Amino acid sequence: MQDPVAAAVARAFRDEWATVLATLIRQVGDFQLAEDAVQDAFASAVSAWRRDGVPASPGAWITVAARRRAIDRLRRDRSVMDRAQRLADLVRLDAQEEEDPLLTDESALADDRLRLIFTCCHPALDVPARVALTLRALGGLTTGEIARAFLVSEPTMGKRIVRAKRKIADAHIPYRVPDDEELPDRVRGVLRVVYLIFNEGYAATEGDRLVRGELCSEAIRLGRLLCELMPDDAEAWGLLALMLLHDGRRASRVDAEGRYVTLDEQDRALWDEAQIGEGMAVLERATRLRRPGEYQLQAAITALHIQAPDADATDWAQIAELYGALARLQPSPVVELNRAAAVGFAHGHEAGLELLEPLLGDPALASYQPLHAVHAELLRRADDLDGAARAYQRAIELSANTVERAELERRLLALRR
Repeated sequence: MQDPVAAAVARAFRDEWATVLATLIRQVGDFQLAEDAVQDAFASAVSAWRRDGVPASPGAWITVAARRRAIDRLRRDRSVMDRAQRLADLVRLDAQEEEDPLLTDESALADDRLRLIFTCCHPALDVPARVALTLRALGGLTTGEIARAFLVSEPTMGKRIVRAKRKIADAHIPYRVPDDEELPDRVRGVLRVVYLIFNEGYAATEGDRLVRGELCSEAIRLGRLLCELMPDDAEAWGLLALMLLHDGRRASRVDAEGRYVTLDEQDRALWDEAQIGEGMAVLERATRLRRPGEYQLQAAITALHIQAPDADATDWAQIAELYGALARLQPSPVVELNRAAAVGFAHGHEAGLELLEPLLGDPALASYQPLHAVHAELLRRADDLDGAARAYQRAIELSANTVERAELERRLLALRR
């Protein structure tokens, strides 16, 4: 039986980490100091709650405890003048007898979390650093958990996170929500980070698992937070819808032995109908805002796959049209690749291969594994078995995920039978 106090601390860690950290960063003005103090507070909660009972408001308890740990840390480091000033401010705050309004003012808490999101996703940080810092600060994942998720050593990931925090301090990156003129571009960057986290969970680039469910769940949790904090942003809702619809099919994407299962062979009884229903409702909410974007279009494509009564009834023509709209809105080789595949299903393999031709001639895509996998499938449908075999072999060489590679090998073997 699970220890109820340990369970309460774990639940508070998951639910309150980002909120408490965001508030404390604003109070102390130092990312590392705030994080160390919050970690201290959670560590002390285990013994304190076992002794005194789980508090009615765990988040408020952790916030006060973390602030006091920050004061203790600053008191031990009086040599730095600006920290001495912050210490004075913190002592003054801690001495107030009235209840701290930050513990009850939801708008203030929301502002702090938004500041933290935009700080973690600042364009001055490179994308890997943004992803790692977002998972650490907003997801509450440990450095070890993030390292395992992205298949790097814990020291490597630790250095990446430390460098990101140092960059924030050294570059004086402001802890604030961007000005109105900066906001559209910065929001896109934030959404992109969450999208990348989900993609790595949904189709892991390396390792022996196709799906890393913990990353999918974290990305969805972050997506919900973004929608809560930015309820009028259509693309935030579109991204959440996309993630919910994809993740709703998680249980059907590999079989009991861990083998890859293609969409047309998936057991739809394993789909999470409640989550898919939520995803459809979220997509409808996004479209009602009448500000179409790339994530809404991707979610609409995924919805068409899900709504088809079976794989043969998939509306590939409409999917191809949506990919065309996506290519006009957000042109990229990946979108063109997906459009070529959809056109191949909708209008025949020759039409798909024609769209694929310029991508195959692009040196930048020579090592892009999905391009060769799609090429192989279209060649197979065109009865060019030798060409398909060569394309499958190239895709196999480029695949670093064992589940994905095994599926490609199975398809190659089927050509030779």
